Amino acid sequence: MSKRLFDLVAAALGLIVLAPLFLAIAAWVKLDSRGPVFYRQQRVGRGGTLFSIVKFRTMFQRPADARELTVGRDPRITRAGHFLRHYKLDELPQLLNVLHGTMSLVGPRPEVPRYVACYPPEVRALVLSVAPGITDWASILYKEENSILGRATDPERVYIETILPTKLDYYVRYVRERSLWLDLRIIWRTLAALARAG
Repeated sequence: MSKRLFDLVAAALGLIVLAPLFLAIAAWVKLDSRGPVFYRQQRVGRGGTLFSIVKFRTMFQRPADARELTVGRDPRITRAGHFLRHYKLDELPQLLNVLHGTMSLVGPRPEVPRYVACYPPEVRALVLSVAPGITDWASILYKEENSILGRATDPERVYIETILPTKLDYYVRYVRERSLWLDLRIIWRTLAALARAG
C-alpha cells in the first residue's frame, strides 16, 4: 500500500470514528470562549508551498501579529485549550489536511515561514521534499519544548538556536529512513504517548 493511499484510508476512517468526539470538542470550544471553532495558520508544506493548517482553536481571539510561540501557562490559552493541547486533541482537524493532500499522517511537523527561513539550505531542501505530518519523532521524543521556553528570558532565541536544530535532526532522520512500517511504528508510539499523558 502506498503512503498516500494509507493516509487517505486512515484519515477517512479516523474522521468517521471520531465524529462524535469532533462534535463534542467543537461545542466545548464554542461555549468556553468567544470565537470560531477552528484556527487556521499559514504553514510551509512540501516543496515550500504554503497551506492553511487546521486546528481546534485553543486561544482567545488575538491580533494577527501576535507572537507565534506559546510559552508555559500562556495566558492566551483558554480553559478548554489547556486540556486540548495537553492531549493533542487540537491537532485532530489536521485529518482534513491529510484528506486534502497538504499533509500526511506522519512526517516532519510543518513550520511557519519565519522559522523555515532559519533552516540551513541543504536541510530545508531535504525536509521540504516530503509532505509534513501530524506526528513525527520530534513530537514523541522531544517533550521539553514548552518548559524550556517557559524558563527562557528570550523564548524566540532559544527556540531558533536550541529547539529548532534538535527538531531538524529528527526531521532529517525521518526523511532518510521513511517507510510505511516506520509510519506505523511512529503512529503506535504517538498513541502510546498520548495514553500516558494523563
